[in-house]
Amino acid sequence: MEFIKAFVIDLLGTAAILVGLMAFIGLVLQKKPWDDIVSGTLKTIVGFLIFSVGSGAAVLALDSFQGLFSKGFGLDGVLPLAEAVTALAQDRFGTVVSLVMLVGFAFNLLFARITPFKYIFLTGQHNLYLAALLTVMLKALDVGNTAIVIVGGIILGFSACIFPAIAQPYMRKVTGNDEIALGHYVTVGYAISGWVGSKVGKPEDTTENLKLPKWLSMFKDYVVGVSLTMIVFYYIATFAAGPNFVEELSGGMNWLVYPLIQGLTFAAALYVIITGVRMLLGEIVNAFVGISEKLIPNAKPALDCPVVFPFAPTATVIGFLSAYAGGLLCMVMFGVFDLSVIIPVAVPYFFIGATAGVFGNASGGWKGALAGSFVVGILIAIGPAIIYPIMADIGLTGTAFPETDFTIVGVLVYYIGQFLINLF
Repeated sequence: MEFIKAFVIDLLGTAAILVGLMAFIGLVLQKKPWDDIVSGTLKTIVGFLIFSVGSGAAVLALDSFQGLFSKGFGLDGVLPLAEAVTALAQDRFGTVVSLVMLVGFAFNLLFARITPFKYIFLTGQHNLYLAALLTVMLKALDVGNTAIVIVGGIILGFSACIFPAIAQPYMRKVTGNDEIALGHYVTVGYAISGWVGSKVGKPEDTTENLKLPKWLSMFKDYVVGVSLTMIVFYYIATFAAGPNFVEELSGGMNWLVYPLIQGLTFAAALYVIITGVRMLLGEIVNAFVGISEKLIPNAKPALDCPVVFPFAPTATVIGFLSAYAGGLLCMVMFGVFDLSVIIPVAVPYFFIGATAGVFGNASGGWKGALAGSFVVGILIAIGPAIIYPIMADIGLTGTAFPETDFTIVGVLVYYIGQFLINLF
């Protein structure tokens, strides 16, 4: 009996198995053929395990970068990457993060059913990142695991409905209709970009009448963008730390080779994470979408940010460059004031800046794309600086969430939670 009890607890206490079980239930409820059920369940489990392998590699690469940057500059160097911080949270609280994500998806369906906000958030990886954020914030408040799953799931479900609604007025300007929504937790930033655009320019002065060099499009490739950015920043930290420290940290590897290998390793780790997340969430979404379609009439799908890129391709490049300029400005200012330095990594700055550029262009043409994305570039540097100390308190260092919506939710959860704990 004890063996069976331990077997069941260990089995269901493994996050990958638990998530696979949820996919299994969803597929069975849809009366899928058994071969689809087996395939979907196994791919979900394997996807989660791939994600875990990438997480471990990312943690090691982050540790090496943190050591180089701290030695070289005497400052905290923080890489704002949702994938990386989710990897750290997954490494510490994997089962809880998974349950928050799954319960949150159920609450998303419930809130979409009973409220006017008929949005089904289908960007699964962003729900996973939000689940990680909520777990971290509630852990920082010393909340128990059961309460984290329930409270975190409710907050995630509500966020999945309300944040797409915030961006929807400008999303209609981008797409010209009301058929789809944006499922990317920078919606407050994108709405701000649209508002700024409307104040500085005119939509008829669109970016699509401008011509830009084609080489800039290489930053659209995830591997290239992360690799180039990380190699550059690893070398900056390496030269600052000096050859003796680098070769001590690397275990004897040549000090000029080490930053190259580490930068590429970090890029590889993030690619593995993304591959695992896509496999995992592709199956989870398939398991639950059919149910949501039957339960929620007039629901709108909230989709990932690249869905807006075809509406203004030139605005995506302008948005990236302008947002990145804002991030670099903040990096310098944080260093001057001896704060944790938020390092602008190209990939989140590309996707977030590009989307902000499209929103700014929709309401203010090229001037709107330029100004709106610059403001968003500053916001996604300030946000991690605000939330990073809370994460560092529970031992998650070296990275933070850049997304504006995550910052808002995280800060509200933490400080309202503190107030309630002190009150009672």
